[in-house]
Amino acid sequence: MSISREEIEHIAELARLKLSDEEIKKFSPQLDSILEYVGHLQEVKVNEVAETATVSGLVDVWRTDEVKEWDREEVLNALRQGELEAGQVKVKKVL
Repeated sequence: MSISREEIEHIAELARLKLSDEEIKKFSPQLDSILEYVGHLQEVKVNEVAETATVSGLVDVWRTDEVKEWDREEVLNALRQGELEAGQVKVKKVL
């Protein structure tokens, strides 16, 4: 499978690249070898392989958002203890 100069120029245009003649000559064999490798991958039989979204078994852990009613004293204590930053009450980091 050989890639033509026009195809390389078209790919470069899609990628918003300006390639010189020397670069086109340089990249032509490289793109040919990439396409040849992809061709080999297309020969792999995967009909019997089950689809997977992840192979690690890890799942996202989510906690539900809970609205916390602030006690007036809690807010006033935070203000008294200087736990303010840019006019907002500092809270613990949530990672």
